[in-house]
Amino acid sequence: MKLSMQVPYGGTTAELASAVDQVCNLERAGLDVVWVAEAYSFDAPSMMGYLAAKTETIAIGSAILPIYTRTPTLIAMTAAGLDALSGGRCLLGLGASGPQVIEGFHGVPYDAPIGRTREIIDICRQVWRREPVVHDGTYYHLPLPAGQGTGLGKALKLINHPVRSQIPIYVAALGPKNIEMTASVADGWLPLFWVPEKAEEVFGEALAKGAANRSGDLGPLDIVAGGLVAIGDDVTHLRDLMRPMVALYIGGMGARDKNFYNALIRRYGYEAEAELIQDLYLDGKKQEAAAAVPAELLELMTLVGPEGYVKERLAAFRESGVTTLSITPMDPDPVKLIAQLKEWTS
Repeated sequence: MKLSMQVPYGGTTAELASAVDQVCNLERAGLDVVWVAEAYSFDAPSMMGYLAAKTETIAIGSAILPIYTRTPTLIAMTAAGLDALSGGRCLLGLGASGPQVIEGFHGVPYDAPIGRTREIIDICRQVWRREPVVHDGTYYHLPLPAGQGTGLGKALKLINHPVRSQIPIYVAALGPKNIEMTASVADGWLPLFWVPEKAEEVFGEALAKGAANRSGDLGPLDIVAGGLVAIGDDVTHLRDLMRPMVALYIGGMGARDKNFYNALIRRYGYEAEAELIQDLYLDGKKQEAAAAVPAELLELMTLVGPEGYVKERLAAFRESGVTTLSITPMDPDPVKLIAQLKEWTS
């Protein structure tokens, strides 16, 4: 099992630089992958390029680049450039984000996320193979067909020779159809709020359907999931640090009738709790919403407790299909924590 973590995307210039320094230290301790988010924040590729210059072995992934904010070929060009600068260490994480961000911050219609993602993946791989890019899909047409634009578009291939002709593509997916597509065509999957004990019940059918149509050239699907990690006899209170973030996603990330994270928690069996959290959050009662997050849910999504208990949680995540453990280390010495987890997961 590999180890990964996300670098913070908020903060001052000094705080971001400090986060990169920490990644360098964790790389030496055995961290395998660092993920860089892109919300309505600084862009992810800038930080990824900086990490590429500062590190040597760690894989550097976007988690995620929203599919609506760049053309498919620009996504491919960006990944190829990062892969070249890092010496073949780029992981391209894609996702749809949500209507509030895409339509509110970018002014782009939020439509057909699954179909668009599928076509973007095809186009990216065509670019990396240095083929003249020709794609006539439902959502993207390269070159533009007759009657659109000037009519002067040409099928072009990437000028540079990529370090790799198939950069690993990861997809953030929560809905059954999106998960099925991911299991069929992507190299990896980036779910959120993973509960090992519920994974087969909630995701198993979609993963199996996708796997049935998966090309043998892709290899096994890398499942990247995890949570907050703290080891000790008096650390369980640290789970409560997740409450505001979990409440934000369940209650505020989307409209009342269109919130992917709320729908997931309901599928886990917390229907009443998910409804209450959303009602409180949308009414502006954020603290009450955070307090309403079930303690059981926080425990199941994390690896927090004495050494023996954390080892049991590691085993549960592994047995549920997780192949890359994504962690938020909570320890005065995160380097020591990463080294300990690396020993247990090797």
